[in-house]
Amino acid sequence: MMKVVYHEDYNQLYTSDPAAAPGRIQAVVAALHGKVTWVKPEPASELDILQCHTPEHIKSVDWEKVYDIAALAAGGAIMAAEIGLTEPCFALIRPPGHHASRDCSWGFCYFNNMAIAIDKLYRQDKIKKAFILDFDLHFGDGTVDILGTRSYITIRNPSGHKRADYLKEVEKALAETDADLIAASAGFDNAEKDWGGLLKAEDYTTMGRWMREAAQRNQGGCFGILEGGYNHAVLGQNVLAFIEGLVGK
Repeated sequence: MMKVVYHEDYNQLYTSDPAAAPGRIQAVVAALHGKVTWVKPEPASELDILQCHTPEHIKSVDWEKVYDIAALAAGGAIMAAEIGLTEPCFALIRPPGHHASRDCSWGFCYFNNMAIAIDKLYRQDKIKKAFILDFDLHFGDGTVDILGTRSYITIRNPSGHKRADYLKEVEKALAETDADLIAASAGFDNAEKDWGGLLKAEDYTTMGRWMREAAQRNQGGCFGILEGGYNHAVLGQNVLAFIEGLVGK
């Protein structure tokens, strides 16, 4: 069974906003029960966080009293990325991260989980190139701010407003990449029954499969980390659908 990075502390209500609504993470855990292997992460080190964020930003997160949970989310992303080098992996983490820039953040994000994970693997010479597919409804401005100018990284935030166009864009980008690490900032708020109203559960399976195929073609790895998704009634099934694509079901 596929490994899913998870910690019970991700259920904390760290904000009153929808990103931390009660029952959100539990809905995904329930959908994945018996279908995955759970693995528990450690917090990211301050050294790893400092590679992507300024000391001032880290102090502001600490001042908001969310440093511990934000560092644990970043640690979950690192663990998923490391596992993903040899087998597909998903991180069921909270808070999200793709709106966290180097020196500021918004949108319920604090530290950029994806950037911290990718940066660490590259510094350790475990990857040569990375492709990040951010299929959240909202543009991942923080990830672009931190990683967008790095020559070894390609970031794709699909922009199609029609389902077919959106999927064609994703398929083409993944077919063309030669990256040895394929990563997803996996936001499910563009789902048919969520805020965006665009994608079906089967589309998440398809994108997961395309990611796995790209990783295999490039003799590399793949992983995903949770970003958005706010309809608890469908979130778990959409996450499961994506995971099934990653592992080839």
